[in-house]
Formats: sequence, C-alpha cells, structure tokens
Amino acid sequence: MTLIDHLALLSAYDAAAVMFLLVGWLGISWRIEHPAKGRSSVTSLMAAYRRDWMVEFVTRDNRIFDATLVASLRQGTSFFASTCILAIGGVLALVGNTAPLRGVAEEFTAEAAPAFVWQVKLLIVALFLTNAFLKFVWAHRVFGYCSVVMGAVPNDPEHPLALPRARQAAELNIRAAVNYNRGLQSMYFALGALAWLIGPLALVIASSIVIWLLWSREFASIPRDVLESEGAEP
Repeated sequence: MTLIDHLALLSAYDAAAVMFLLVGWLGISWRIEHPAKGRSSVTSLMAAYRRDWMVEFVTRDNRIFDATLVASLRQGTSFFASTCILAIGGVLALVGNTAPLRGVAEEFTAEAAPAFVWQVKLLIVALFLTNAFLKFVWAHRVFGYCSVVMGAVPNDPEHPLALPRARQAAELNIRAAVNYNRGLQSMYFALGALAWLIGPLALVIASSIVIWLLWSREFASIPRDVLESEGAEP
C-alpha cells in the first residue's frame, strides 16, 4: 500500500479532530503571548516583573541571589527537557510495537484498526513532545545568555552601560521564559493528543480541556490576580 492508501484509513472526522487540535494549540499560544488590552495573561504580567527584576539587579551589591534565581530557572528547563526525551523514547517504542496498545484501545472503541493508524496517532504525540524538547533546550540556552549578560552589568548603578545591559538581560530572560512556556504548552497538548487513540471525538474533547486549562491558568487564576494586584492590601 502507498502512503495515500494508508492515510485513507483515517476518516474525515480524524482529520477534522487533528485540525482542531493544531488550531487550538496555535491559537491559545498566540492569545497567551498577545493578550487583549485590559486582560493581561500571566505570561505578560511576568514579563513586566522580569524587567523590574533587572532594574533592581543594577542596584544590588550582592548578586548571588540573582545568580541563584537564574540557575533555578535553568534547572527547570533542563528537567523538562530530560522528561521529554524519556517520553519520546517511550512513544517511539510503542510506535515500533503497537500490539499492546491496540489491545487496550480496542476495548474502548470496539473497533479493529491496522498498525499504521495507531502509529500515526502516536507520531502526533511524539511531534508535540519533540517540539517541547526543542523549546526547553532553547530556553535553557537563552537563560545561559541572560546569565552572561547579567555578569556584564557594571556594579556601579551610575555607569552608562548599567541599565542598558540590565534591559538586555531582561529581554533575554523574557524570551527564555516564552520558549519555556511554549514547551509546557506542547507537553499539555501531547497529553491531549493521546486521546486520539480512543477516537476523534475523544481528541476534540481532550483538546478542548487542554485549551480551557491553559486559558484559565493564564487569564482566570488566583496567581494571575495576585500578580496584577501589585501587592495591594485586599
């Protein structure tokens, strides 16, 4: 059978469900990074705090605290990158041997499907995980750039390069965080994509749940309200 013949094994409902997944992934990511005026996301609020952090960094004599913060952020990206590698390995192992998976999935669907169908469904998960891994690796590297620029910020707040370099460090910190968040979003959608093993309707439902989770945590969560409150007393 040719590739086209194999793809014909998937229904129009499958194609529509995958399109919904991809559009939802790209759409929520764009909305988080470009929130509507008057309704900031956690990501945009944190970007402002990162800029404030670098302004305070200029006037801090002992910068061990700041170095520890950046190291902690890099550890987070390293942890998730390692997690993605393990998950990708597990998914690819299932792609090579779908028999155990078919037995479990067919109990939910009561339908038999060729191995190719299960492999395609698993490859979507692997692609999301691969994208997450690449985002985490890049975020880790950009956090490294940020730490180098921070080290180049003069200790004298009156130095003409102090604030410009601090602002550079802030923008690098923000870009690293953006890629870190994109990696996390890809991991969320990888989990949602697993629902396709049950069927296209399950994929749509799971994708909707993931979109709602990401939206609620960015735009309707208690941490967001705390960040927006500017520390004011309730």
